[in-house]
Amino acid sequence: GLVGKYVNLPDAYLSVAEALRHGGYASGVKVQVDWIASDDAEGLLAEGRLRELDGIVIPGGFGFRGIEGKVAAAGYAREHQVPFLGLCLGMHCAVIEFARDACGLDDANSSEFEPRTLHPVIDLMDEQREVVDLGGTMRLGLYPARLTPGTIVHDAYGEELIYERHRHRYELNNRFRGRLEEAGLVCSGISPDARLVEFVELAADQHPFFVATQAHPEFKSRPDRPHPLFAAFIRAATERAEGRAPRLPIATPEVSSLT
Repeated sequence: GLVGKYVNLPDAYLSVAEALRHGGYASGVKVQVDWIASDDAEGLLAEGRLRELDGIVIPGGFGFRGIEGKVAAAGYAREHQVPFLGLCLGMHCAVIEFARDACGLDDANSSEFEPRTLHPVIDLMDEQREVVDLGGTMRLGLYPARLTPGTIVHDAYGEELIYERHRHRYELNNRFRGRLEEAGLVCSGISPDARLVEFVELAADQHPFFVATQAHPEFKSRPDRPHPLFAAFIRAATERAEGRAPRLPIATPEVSSLT
């Protein structure tokens, strides 16, 4: 399930949809993308809309419309053990939901959506605070991240130092990092200068696959080189699908011996 607010214009998420299909190639499965308007993932609609999914993806985006539906979708994935992948804004929504539910910060939010929140777990990067002319001033391009050995993302990439493309202004607020980690959120990828959280996840013994990144890994995926994060996500979704509806063994006809 791809939960976004531009699902009526699916080309807005073309790179994500294609990266999901590439991940399917790596597992030998065909990925069926269910386009879900984030408004349909909020409140009483959420369970009915998300119940049959084998994985949930929240892609990037801007603005407050539909955010609570994305936050609810991240919460559903976390509570119901559904493989989850958050991309940029998707990471923000996952952190907001975790802060509210696991840390007891009921009004936790991003300062992008609620500037007056007492708990801005997602906030403007320091170098963005004085920016007035927004055109072309985001954190853009390729940036490094150091992955923590033994984490899901480290196992997926198979290396400690990786580079991913970025396009954003808001980051996980380091003021809340300690509290989030104490509650069980793993900050599994950090910028080499230790200032920016690039990846978060839940430990493998807590969830089959719950990973979110500040980056846009979909931009680097190719049909013949599926991105490792998408490949790992689809692998987890496939395991869930097999567990819920195992494939029947294919009967092979007996071959009579020739005499």
